[in-house]
Amino acid sequence: MSGPISLDPGGAEQDTLALRLADTRPPRRRPRWSFDDTTLAVRLPRQGPDEEAVSRLAAELADGIGPAVHPYEVAALLEAEGLSAALIKERYGHPNLFSLAAALYEQVPRTFPEPARAADPWRPDTVRCLLRGVLFALPGLAYLLTAPLWNAGRHAPALIVAGLVSWAWGQALGHRAHLRLATGRREAGRTLLIGAPVGAVVATAAAALLTRGGPVTLVAGAQSLYLAAAGVLLVLARERLLLAALTPLIAGAVVLPWWEPGDLLRAGLPVLALLAVLAVTGRVLWGALATAAVPGATRPRLLWSLPYGLFGLAAGVLVLLEGRREPYAVILLTVSMGPAEWLLYRYRGLSVAALRATATPAGFLLRSAGILGLCLLGYLLPLLPAALFTGADPAALLLLAATLWTALLLQAFGVAWPSAVICLAAAGSGGAVTFLGLPPGPAPVLTLCCGAAALCLSACALWQLGRPAPHV
Repeated sequence: MSGPISLDPGGAEQDTLALRLADTRPPRRRPRWSFDDTTLAVRLPRQGPDEEAVSRLAAELADGIGPAVHPYEVAALLEAEGLSAALIKERYGHPNLFSLAAALYEQVPRTFPEPARAADPWRPDTVRCLLRGVLFALPGLAYLLTAPLWNAGRHAPALIVAGLVSWAWGQALGHRAHLRLATGRREAGRTLLIGAPVGAVVATAAAALLTRGGPVTLVAGAQSLYLAAAGVLLVLARERLLLAALTPLIAGAVVLPWWEPGDLLRAGLPVLALLAVLAVTGRVLWGALATAAVPGATRPRLLWSLPYGLFGLAAGVLVLLEGRREPYAVILLTVSMGPAEWLLYRYRGLSVAALRATATPAGFLLRSAGILGLCLLGYLLPLLPAALFTGADPAALLLLAATLWTALLLQAFGVAWPSAVICLAAAGSGGAVTFLGLPPGPAPVLTLCCGAAALCLSACALWQLGRPAPHV
């Protein structure tokens, strides 16, 4: 030791003595209700959850906790909020994350909000559909302009045959081009570049065989060239260019009630419009062929497009039978193809919405039947006053329109053979009775054939499209 220890009271030895006494005495137990700082810091986690703090947290995170289907989802939400284990113990009085998550899950009622309504993938382009309907009817202005220049009654059969061949070929080529368009624009352009001229040649040859190479062959050739070129532009969605190319034809027809253009303009304006359409078609095809090719693309089978061509032939015959009695009805029907295409898109959009709103196959079938009836009603109702205004037989026109629209609906879903067979049967029956002079006569038989065809096609549409699978 370095020196003596002082024994005076109050010295350092007193402190040492006090410390030793504190060490030797038994520890004094503090009451559990003591609230000094040390006890508060140590005892809070053992006092149980702080319900008030947990309730505040539940209110703050209610939007995220309500849709949870398991407490683990709430635990993930708490981790995302940055709540550590120490914070959970000190602030909320829970031993761990999962205990707090379970308490929050039980406290917040379950809420399952409806998902946001998805955009309609089949929303139609109204302007484009209406424009297509007008474009289907505009070529008729050429016959109005050139009517005084030739005997339409004597040469009409050749033009009708060429038109039927062009219509059937165009339907098949359009389907094949759309299949190729799903692969690439260059592939579709190559298909149209080869198929459209071949179709024009075949249609012109059919007219030439009927007329034995008379002058009307030139008119049939011009008609076939126009239909082939217009088909290319419509497949490649260049309706506005086609309308611009037909401007000379439209201008000549507009001035007819007030001014006689003369033979030169009557013949020249349709030729100018045809040349403009051919030039625009060539430009569009050139642009399609300039795009990059898709490597390894496979060509669809030719047989896949056959029923579409057969339907085009049958539809042409049915329209011809109606046009022999009511020419203005054919104009109405042609213009109505634009709204018909718009309703095809609406049917698909409404069917997708019905698929989301129903939970059973029977419920979807019922909704599908309602959608089919609604679309048919929306298509046929405007035709009724138009038919009465033009003096056409409403029953025949409406049943023919229903047949064509329902067949196009089935074809839009790839159900091509049933629609082709049913329409061919109706056209064959109506044509045989009309041209062979069989009873009950042309007027009743067209109504009966179209009525039976529309009924069969509607039943086929419900059978094929009343299931959820085609709309997924």
